[in-house]
Amino acid sequence: MRFSVVDYCVFIGYIIFIVGLGLWVSRTKKGYEKNSEDYFLAGKTLPWWAIGASLIAANISAEQFIGMSGSGFALGLAIASYEWMAAATLLVVGKFFLPIFLEKQLYTIPEFIERRFSTDLKTILAVFWIALFIFVNLTSVLFLGGKAIDTIIGSGDGSLIIWAILTLAFIAAAYSLYGGLSAVAWTDVVQVALLVIGGLLTTLIALNAVTPEGGIIHGFEHIFKHAGDKFHMILSRDNPQFFNLPGIAVLIGGMWVANLYYWGFNQYIIQRALAAKSLREAQRGLAFAGFLKLIIPLLVVVPGIIAFVLFTQPSGTTIIPGIKEAFLKVGGGINYDKAYPWLISRFIPVGLKGLVLAALTAAIVSSLASMLNSTSTIFTMDIFKPYINKKATEKQLVRVGRLTAGVALIIAIVMAPVLGNIPQMFQYIQEYTGLVSPGILAVFLMGLFWKKTTNKGAIIGVSLSIVVAFLLKLPAIDLPWMDQMFYTMLITMVIIMGISLTTSSDVDDPKGIPLTAATFKTGSVFNISAYVILIILAVLYTAFW
Repeated sequence: MRFSVVDYCVFIGYIIFIVGLGLWVSRTKKGYEKNSEDYFLAGKTLPWWAIGASLIAANISAEQFIGMSGSGFALGLAIASYEWMAAATLLVVGKFFLPIFLEKQLYTIPEFIERRFSTDLKTILAVFWIALFIFVNLTSVLFLGGKAIDTIIGSGDGSLIIWAILTLAFIAAAYSLYGGLSAVAWTDVVQVALLVIGGLLTTLIALNAVTPEGGIIHGFEHIFKHAGDKFHMILSRDNPQFFNLPGIAVLIGGMWVANLYYWGFNQYIIQRALAAKSLREAQRGLAFAGFLKLIIPLLVVVPGIIAFVLFTQPSGTTIIPGIKEAFLKVGGGINYDKAYPWLISRFIPVGLKGLVLAALTAAIVSSLASMLNSTSTIFTMDIFKPYINKKATEKQLVRVGRLTAGVALIIAIVMAPVLGNIPQMFQYIQEYTGLVSPGILAVFLMGLFWKKTTNKGAIIGVSLSIVVAFLLKLPAIDLPWMDQMFYTMLITMVIIMGISLTTSSDVDDPKGIPLTAATFKTGSVFNISAYVILIILAVLYTAFW
């Protein structure tokens, strides 16, 4: 079932609308020029609902819709731990990290490193993050998005991937380079609504089509019956996918390393909270995002399980012609990441297909725009201003931010096709980001909460963490990568503590952060939201243990 004229009209209408909205919301009054706070932090005017929506829009991208659906095909509901544990992580970030970040009026996460430790360490991490955003995040999102569009609109043979990548890049650049974070955040409010509606439509239509007699409830019963082993959140050691999601580690181990690093210290995520009107607004925004995370698996994981059921349909039920061939890779094996695009191309009817593709594109474009803005923020504020032009005017800073985003996008466009056909792209990104995230998380946690942490301890610790991570990946040790992350973080924290204690007198570091009970006091709305989210999580993990 290919795209119709109606579908193309809906899709093109989305592009025109979202670019126009981004340019409109970021317009300035006559005679007023944007300064760096306007461009990089939206003038610190974001309310809680815009922060929460923008957080999810920045987070949910091709990695989730394509990569996580692929992992749903291979792993089942267990991959939803990334979403559900993220809801709990957002509460931790809101209560314990945000008060410190906002009190220091930060533009960037590397800026915190400079104030707590040193300019040298800040520069090291700033360069690392820029490279990570360009060569891993931007590149993978562009490639996965291009592959999805090629499958939905084209024949799935890769002939449209380059054109799809260029289209996605153009949409993101059209409003984000000019408008900065303001354009990104306010368009995200619309885009998150669209991606939820489009994702929900895909799931419900696929459920209705998974059995010959139809019916959404019947569809749920059918996938439970024929893929019951896909509905366990905690995988046992004998599960062939155990090394991707190692059992209880998703609750008390390495999953926390991945989530705390991503939600607490990832510039393109936390930048929305830094742009909040106030601490209370920021905390409420994170709680709102936590509620949204609870429903994401229904949109991105369940479709992958549906595709698995259709792929392994038992005899006596309707077999979809060509389904086996659709998922096979050249040279053999299953291409899990085709699950979501295949469902759209096979089941979504004319008219709605354009809407669903617009929703998927919204998820991709919002993430691209967020990454571009954060890359330009870090380069401009942490590298250009202190090292290249210390006397740069506000106008120059905004211009450099736009140029940086443009160059980053061009590099990502060139690199995206190089990724090739990697199975379970979501797991791939998580695993290789996990080589560096434990050491960085250890530095932040020690810097935030242990006043004796020294700059020397932090630099040696984060440097050795890479060595530790590679050693723990040796086949002889035979550890799941999530456990590797957890042990790397613990070992790095011990190294930081040892170096700090042996290279300085037993006194607090002069840059240590004074903390009091008042620092972590939260409002009633955040507290009630936290209790509700934690209760829901307890019920979900009990039901699907």
